[in-house]
Amino acid sequence: MPSPELEALHRYTVLESPTGDARSLAALAGTLEADAGRAGFTTAREPHPTGDHLLWNLPARGIAGPPILLLSHYDTVWPVGTLATMPWSVEGDVVRGPGVYDTKAGLVALLAAAAEIKDQDHPEVRVIVVADEEIGSPSAGDLVRAEAGRAAVVLGLEPPHPGGDLKTGRRGSTRARIEVTGVEAHAALDPGAGANAIDELVDQLIHVRTVAERRPVLLNTGTIAGGGRTNVVAGRAHADLGLRFSDPADEEALLGELRALRPVRERATVSARLLSHRPTWRPDHAGAQLLDRIRGIAAGLGQTLDGRPADGAADTNTTGALGRPTVDGLAPRGGGAHARTEWVSADGMAERTALLTALLGPSGLVPRLR
Repeated sequence: MPSPELEALHRYTVLESPTGDARSLAALAGTLEADAGRAGFTTAREPHPTGDHLLWNLPARGIAGPPILLLSHYDTVWPVGTLATMPWSVEGDVVRGPGVYDTKAGLVALLAAAAEIKDQDHPEVRVIVVADEEIGSPSAGDLVRAEAGRAAVVLGLEPPHPGGDLKTGRRGSTRARIEVTGVEAHAALDPGAGANAIDELVDQLIHVRTVAERRPVLLNTGTIAGGGRTNVVAGRAHADLGLRFSDPADEEALLGELRALRPVRERATVSARLLSHRPTWRPDHAGAQLLDRIRGIAAGLGQTLDGRPADGAADTNTTGALGRPTVDGLAPRGGGAHARTEWVSADGMAERTALLTALLGPSGLVPRLR
């Protein structure tokens, strides 16, 4: 017989939940809310057309003070139908399937831990389960900031470093779109009457890459679209960029270059806009103190943990940049995020459930902070 945690992960995995697919997200949201209710949470939603954000609250029992805020998400990078070629499977300790590692196993561990502590003394526990985290949480930023402002500490339920170590900082992450409008014309009979938006976009991308290469910035051109027919000078084109920063100064310099883009061609127009933005979360004293407390509690369970910054971004970028004590990577260990090799450790789910139970329980983080 599978464990209750493995059974829950199976239920969540077969409900595929790609970002932006409101119907699929709603199906999983209903299942998650039912499980959250059984674990002691009251549930609410912040509605959005592309998927609702889930808000859970476990009222304090015997421990007063600000709440612990946990951040997670239920969208994945995998489109509906991925299960046909990337099926659920369990082989020993290795559990595979779309989204098991990033980050449905984290939700399993959280709900199992909440069920353990709901009848014990515990601080208030608040949870935000974001619907569009995989594209930068463009609709969740204000919600995360508002909840973080009143939290004692923030715990992220994203996947950990390989082996299970926690995350104490993150690169800033921005998704930006360069948009070009040109002038259509017949590509053979009167090409000089046109202004090719695709050619203009290529020149702009070369410029941006040249600027980025002068600083320690990661730049990825993720998508390009435009034009229509080979016998028509392209009238429109755009490119979506992924930008990662370790230093806020580099971030501001490159974003300034994007804002200052000017067309090379006389009749073309060029603009850039942000699709989503997460500020750089740099390691700080508050986060280091929180990591020390988590390490001590883990040691009491026989678990050895450490922490270090990560290259990937998440909603903890926002809380860490605000100066809230933040540690991420509390989902179970595994590997292959965003890859067809994605897997999570069954034993790791039990380990993280035990750790979260201890962190949220009567001898956990909040009493140690008081």
